[in-house]
Amino acid sequence: MAKCDNFIPLKFQFQDDESMSNAAEAFYQMMSRRRSVRDFSAKDVPQTVIENALLAAGTAPSGANMQPWHFVVVKDAAIKRRIREAAEAEERDLYERRASEEWLQALAPLGTDANKPFLETAPALIVIFLKKFTIDEKGNKHKNYYTSESVGIATGFLITALHNAGLVTLTHTPSPMKFLGTILERPRHERPFLLLVCGYPAENVKVPDITRLKLKDISTFI
Repeated sequence: MAKCDNFIPLKFQFQDDESMSNAAEAFYQMMSRRRSVRDFSAKDVPQTVIENALLAAGTAPSGANMQPWHFVVVKDAAIKRRIREAAEAEERDLYERRASEEWLQALAPLGTDANKPFLETAPALIVIFLKKFTIDEKGNKHKNYYTSESVGIATGFLITALHNAGLVTLTHTPSPMKFLGTILERPRHERPFLLLVCGYPAENVKVPDITRLKLKDISTFI
């Protein structure tokens, strides 16, 4: 394979150890306050906030830089209603028939059920699609690589960007999610990956009192 000659200098600024430690601590403290929210205010979100969060998500690393993602931002009330109705149909089937008893017990402390009013209340739904391949302007098909890993990283960037901007989110994964491609009229080579609900929290909202694993439980230093 020929070596790429199109390289540019890296824009990198070295910092002293204290500045780096302070920045890492401040970022951790900010992210430690991130919680999944299921009660949203209907207050609209500035378009520029969502646009810049999506641009941040688009900076994520991806296999061979194929950037195998597409984000659909849904604000239209009628489309949000259709998504809610389809999602709740799948969720009812999950809770009543498909979920194992172990799964239901794991969900019980979070207080979730098949009702998803936040899909209509929240000002914006961001549906994230994974592209197994990309079709260029000439109609040629190009295979994408490490798509699940790439889109997963981009989704993490997006959640972090929205939280950093002062919004709250909820990751929602009704199974199966094919209805999202149908409702949003996406091409067949795009697969729904995740539905991200975002906006402001409802007044006096409460969230489950959960804890995160300690550093010693999630990491090993050798």
